[in-house]
Amino acid sequence: MNDYIRKVNYHETDKMGITHHSNYIKWMEEARIDFLDQIGFGYAKLEEDGIISPVIGVECQYKHSTTFGDEVRIRAEVEEFRGVKLVIRYTMTNNKTGELVSTGRTMHCFTDTSGRPVTLKRQFPRFDQKLRELAEDAQ
Repeated sequence: MNDYIRKVNYHETDKMGITHHSNYIKWMEEARIDFLDQIGFGYAKLEEDGIISPVIGVECQYKHSTTFGDEVRIRAEVEEFRGVKLVIRYTMTNNKTGELVSTGRTMHCFTDTSGRPVTLKRQFPRFDQKLRELAEDAQ
């Protein structure tokens, strides 16, 4: 899997010239979309197949600030998947210095378009198997 690279835009910084903390959550979403595309199950395909994956939790720990023009390398990995809940882990580093910028996690479930829970193993076995393989690799 390729890491997602995100350049800090001027409008994402605050009065002190530091990236506003809310942007890291947005970048995790961008990295997650890219990650799912890379594994062959992008959001467009999932939604076409009738799967919605709402975020049910977010965690973000800030380690070092970034500023306008910095490039942030974001690695997204499946941390946990047991068939119902998916946990994706994010590691963000300064692409130039390698310094750890932030770590985070998002937690997801899977539903159909009406909000009813979906059993991936039964209804979307290829996606279920891929997530299980990635979770096992992360151990």
